[in-house]
Amino acid sequence: MRYLSTRGHPDRRRFCEILLEGLAPDGGLYLPESYPQVDAATLSKWRQLPYAELAFEILSLYIDDIPSEDLRALCAKTYTEEVFGTADIVPLRELEDGVYLEALSNGPTLAFKDMAMQLLGNLFEYELARRGEELNILGATSGDTGSAAEYAMRGKKGVRVFMTSPDGRMTPFQQAQMFSLQDANIHNLAIEGVFDDCQDIVKAVSNDLDFKRKYKIGTVNSINWARLLAQVVYYFAGYFQATGDDTQKVSFAVPSGNFGNVCAGHVARMMGLPIHRLVVATNENDVLDEFFRTGVYRVRGAADTHETSSPSMDISKASNFERFVFDLLGRDAAKTRALFEGELGKAGRFDLSGDPAFAQAKERFGFVSSRSTHAERIATIRDTDKRFATLIDTHTADGLKAAREHVTPGEPMIVLETALPIKFAASIVEALGHEPDRPARFIGIESLPKRVIKVPKDVEAVKRYISQHCD
Repeated sequence: MRYLSTRGHPDRRRFCEILLEGLAPDGGLYLPESYPQVDAATLSKWRQLPYAELAFEILSLYIDDIPSEDLRALCAKTYTEEVFGTADIVPLRELEDGVYLEALSNGPTLAFKDMAMQLLGNLFEYELARRGEELNILGATSGDTGSAAEYAMRGKKGVRVFMTSPDGRMTPFQQAQMFSLQDANIHNLAIEGVFDDCQDIVKAVSNDLDFKRKYKIGTVNSINWARLLAQVVYYFAGYFQATGDDTQKVSFAVPSGNFGNVCAGHVARMMGLPIHRLVVATNENDVLDEFFRTGVYRVRGAADTHETSSPSMDISKASNFERFVFDLLGRDAAKTRALFEGELGKAGRFDLSGDPAFAQAKERFGFVSSRSTHAERIATIRDTDKRFATLIDTHTADGLKAAREHVTPGEPMIVLETALPIKFAASIVEALGHEPDRPARFIGIESLPKRVIKVPKDVEAVKRYISQHCD
């Protein structure tokens, strides 16, 4: 298996090379040269596998430079009942007729990011030990990626984490999860800006090839293919739990900000998993909804990026979207580069509404979309609690609202649950008048000492901090 850049760089890389690299040298994102195909017989064989074994089967289609026995052991080490609280790892339950919730937030930080990040931590440690090297991870978070990465990497040999986040833009619980960690290899940098500013800094540092090589910079954001690949597994797991045979189609509703979570569904669909619709659920920061409705991809500046009650989706520049556009355009790297480096870089937007490929976003690739407001997500939380005695967080509420708009009778609609409600307690109090349940290990977390440094919205300032803490 070889990987290529969405922007046409001539090199082809193997999995372990891109695992530690993040962005391609030309600023593009890595994708496999082709998607492995899975037929009905293979689906039938996989249907009864435990989650760790299913992960091994799927990952082994994309990873051929880690010995099979080692990869199987890494999957078994990652996906355990001890770590995820249940032997099912991602249990599915029917909420209402035809609508299901797939629980992805039973991991250490109570968010779906743990599903991939726990594996990534083990992969990094394995590969660095094999090479005798170290890695400095630079990341950006709007809330959940940061804590998931830090909990996965804390104490890992040969790894340091430098996590940027938008100062004051996360909930108190999210901030406490990250900033209360005292591990020497964890560094929190609160950037004076919005998430997109953090993401731009990460990309700028990654594109400085000399700095990147000198300080061995890697990424854990979903621009890292390994992380997105790990997320593909729970689409298969959800499908198996919702269906009785291997020909029935399902749809998924996915809360979406950076397009990584739903892009994993796109990969699963391209592999042959019988997915009818991939429903992209956005909040008031609706850059993705706008594209799937109109064909116009228009990024917003910081002043037009709204601070919402589903803050992990307060993103107006979706990094993973380039992967889908590359496939949408028939894998035309020159055209993809022209859109993302040329039109988007100069005008802050591009328009595919007149391109015949745009119609294929829905017809061939199954994408539809939806948008939620604060009032709608509060109403969805309240209604779901009242009618089904089920408490959901604000992002899952966005997904559930979108799911109900796109349900097909007789076809399971699976909503990917993204976080536990305690992470967004203020909205739960607003909706229901009481605090959500809090796991015992997180009682009093907001009052713990915090280890964080404020940094201006400046690439050079972040580089200086990294260099000072790597010597």
